[in-house]
Amino acid sequence: MSLQNEYVGGVTWGFMGRRGTWANDAAKTSMELMQSVTGANWTAIAFSAIQATPQSTEIPYWKEPTVTDDEVLWAIRTAKSLGLKVCLKPIVNCADGTWRAHINFFDKDVPCEPKWSDWFSSYTAFILHFAAIAEESGCEMFCIGCELVMSDRRAAQWRALIAEVRKVYHGILTYNCDKYQEDNVTWWDALDVISSSGYYPGQDWEAQLDRIEAVVKQHNKPFFFMEAGCPSRTGSAAIPNDWSLKGEPSEEEQKRYYEAMFHSCERREWVRGFMLWDWPAQLYPLEEAAENDDYCMYGKSAAHIIKEYYSSKTHK
Repeated sequence: MSLQNEYVGGVTWGFMGRRGTWANDAAKTSMELMQSVTGANWTAIAFSAIQATPQSTEIPYWKEPTVTDDEVLWAIRTAKSLGLKVCLKPIVNCADGTWRAHINFFDKDVPCEPKWSDWFSSYTAFILHFAAIAEESGCEMFCIGCELVMSDRRAAQWRALIAEVRKVYHGILTYNCDKYQEDNVTWWDALDVISSSGYYPGQDWEAQLDRIEAVVKQHNKPFFFMEAGCPSRTGSAAIPNDWSLKGEPSEEEQKRYYEAMFHSCERREWVRGFMLWDWPAQLYPLEEAAENDDYCMYGKSAAHIIKEYYSSKTHK
């Protein structure tokens, strides 16, 4: 399977889920609504394992708050029952609140200091565990990492990880680089698909697409945005990656952002789709949608824009 002739009309599901919040009626209803409201044909099932700090070298993915293997398998089965194709997306985060992009160590291993080699050993165990689950459950795609900007330069270790993943998983492999980093990753050739987080300012899409297009042409690989979206909040269209931006709830701002993003990407045939950010496992009540200022589109005017656009791409 490849993405050469397929459009990814996807939405990311479940990311903020903690152990015990999946595999229940509310989570099932959430996923059903995600599919019906957006018209998605794919979903990225996303969840986190937590290391203590950016300089910690153990990723205890088997511990709380990470969802259990049974919860992950439940989410995959539920998505497939709705006719969705699945990208499994395990993510590492830091318990102290530091963004995972800042996980970093000395370039050379130094005795008595935390080391890249130790971190990659733990990270590889984490990723291989869920790659095996992706294989067992028939996930069409597997994402080996998300926005680990400081690690992107460690090409040899990423290539080694990819080689190990291919021994246990035989579907499509991608890596979700961060915004503005598409041309900094030097190991796209080892993967099947290039993907990135497309949190670009609403007025800057054309310039950024020009830059990304050069990367896509250089590597001759399919491309899609593994993340993209905008909070329904005033000011967010200019800084869509800032989830803490202060502003008033505004579904109009979110709607305009989606219109601008889709308009720009529509003219680039090499953009093979999106896994829009995001849709929680535990939804807010519909009557609270107008006051919700997060990324989720449930009950907001952006949902209609998404469904209409996805329908135009997936029902040709």
